[in-house]
Amino acid sequence: MTMSERSEPRVIGLVGGLGPGATVHYYQALIRAHLERSLQPRLFLAHADVTKVFAFVEGGDTPGLARYLAGVVDCLARAGAEVAAVSAVMPHIAAPALSEHAVLPIVDMVDVVSRALTARGIRRAALFGTRAVVQSRFFGRLGGVDIVDLRPDEIDRIHQAYVSVVQAGRGTSETREELVRIGLDLMARERLDAVVLAGTELALVFDERTQPGFPIVDCAWLHIDAITEAACAGVVVPPQ
Repeated sequence: MTMSERSEPRVIGLVGGLGPGATVHYYQALIRAHLERSLQPRLFLAHADVTKVFAFVEGGDTPGLARYLAGVVDCLARAGAEVAAVSAVMPHIAAPALSEHAVLPIVDMVDVVSRALTARGIRRAALFGTRAVVQSRFFGRLGGVDIVDLRPDEIDRIHQAYVSVVQAGRGTSETREELVRIGLDLMARERLDAVVLAGTELALVFDERTQPGFPIVDCAWLHIDAITEAACAGVVVPPQ
């Protein structure tokens, strides 16, 4: 075994709690992804305070949010984590600053999604997520992609649908039908290449495995795949 090879995956430190449904989705998906590689996952979970996170976001205190999350990552590192990720979209507004403060490498969702959009040749897209995420154009870091402006009523409908999923911890047929209606209207009006699901709980409504009638890019699944790769890169699986 060479210096770059490992016998076990790296220990993942997952910052959760910022949407319990999404945290469970990440946990279950990471287990499956490791088992598909014939590996046992090694993972620690830290529960972040969603009230504090939203207070930082609503107050425009990105440095404060980065410091808070860095403290959570530090706890994960002391527990033995080797790579960290946040299982929610909104906290990634502080991802660049978090990467500077954190003691562990951070799997940055926005960077992962940006690279995936480029690789797939997607040049024009709409965002589904909270009002803040949509209006920020996903924090202005999706370079090379034309993110279309949605109508105020569309933003409100998407936001309310998303909040209902977060509160229920699951998707419903009514939520799916509402988001599909909006997506189909946008595809026809804006001539989009895809709709980007920029909300981790939206993976509880539909994903790339169950297309809703128009192309989607599921940020949660992309992030999960990237976390798995960061954990499993270089692992040598012994022959059975």
